[in-house]
Amino acid sequence: MSQHNADRIDVRLTQIRLEADDVASYEFRPIDTPVLPAFEAGAHIDLYLPEDRVRSYSLVNDPHERHRYVIAVQREAAGRGGSAWMHRTPRVGDRFTIGAPMNDFPLCEAARESVFICGGIGITPIVSMIRRLERTGASWQLHYAARERSRAAYADDLAQIDEAGSRITMHLESEGGRLDLRRVVERAPVDAHLYCCGPRGMVDAFIDACASRPRTQVHFERFAAANESATGGGFDVVLRRDGRRIPVAPGKTILDTLLDHGVDVQYACSAGVCGTCRTGVIDGVPDHRDDYLTDEEKAGNRAVMVCCSGSLSPTLVLDL
Repeated sequence: MSQHNADRIDVRLTQIRLEADDVASYEFRPIDTPVLPAFEAGAHIDLYLPEDRVRSYSLVNDPHERHRYVIAVQREAAGRGGSAWMHRTPRVGDRFTIGAPMNDFPLCEAARESVFICGGIGITPIVSMIRRLERTGASWQLHYAARERSRAAYADDLAQIDEAGSRITMHLESEGGRLDLRRVVERAPVDAHLYCCGPRGMVDAFIDACASRPRTQVHFERFAAANESATGGGFDVVLRRDGRRIPVAPGKTILDTLLDHGVDVQYACSAGVCGTCRTGVIDGVPDHRDDYLTDEEKAGNRAVMVCCSGSLSPTLVLDL
C-alpha cells in the first residue's frame, strides 16, 4: 500500500458487520457531498484514528459505487492497537476522516483471464476486483486459503457471485485443503494475469512460482515486508532539528524508540510497505528492511522507513 495521502474527506460510519472470526467490515458514507471520489479495483484509503495513528485499508465494495466506501479490519493481537481500537470503539453514526483512494495494486481489466490467490485478510482487495470483473464479463478464478471456514471473510458473498461454484476454490487447513500455490501458477493460462495478496510467506512463494512469467502479468500486494524488522538495537538516532541523541535498545525498532520519546512521526502499516513513515537521513547508513523504497533509493541512503529498518552505523542522523 502506498504513501500517506494528504487529501482528507469527512465521512460517517453507517454500518459495522461481522464478516468472519476477528474480521469486521465498516461502511462509510459522505457527510458534506452526495458522492465520494471514484476509485478503481484494488485501491485503498487511509483511515485517521486517535493519537495521530493512520491505517491503510483496501476498499472491498464495487468500484461502481460512489455513495459509500467499505473496508474490512482484522483484529491483530500483535499490532500497535489500530485494529483493536477499530473492533472495540467505533459506533454507527461516528464521524471519521479518511484519505482519498489510492491504488498500488491495480487490476488489468484487459486480461483474458485473471487468477487470484489470497490468504486470510488478503481477500479484501480481491473482492473489489472480482466485483469489477463481474460487471465487465471478464473471466476469473480465485484460490482462497484460510485456516478454517469461520475465518474466511466474504466467502458467502463470493459464493453468491459464483453460483455454479466453478470459479472459486477454497483451501481450508482445517479440512486438509492446503494450497499448492506452485501448482495453481503452473496450471494458469500462459497469458493470464496473476494476483496475490496475503501473508509474507504466501507472497514470497507466489513471486518465486511466477519467476518465469512476464513481470507485467504478475501482481502482488504485501501487508508485511519480505524481511523481518530490525530490532537488534545497539545504535543511536540523532534528531537533526532539536539535536537529541536517543539510543535504540535491543528489541526496539526506530519507530518504537521515537514514539517512546514523544517524537511526532507519522506511521500506518508498521511493516515497511506503505511509505507513511518515510524519514530523511542526514548521515549514517540505514539497515533497510522495507519493501517500499526502490533499490536505487536504498543504495542512496537518503531515506529510511523507521517502522522496520535499523542502522548499520553507530549513529543515524534523521531529518526530524
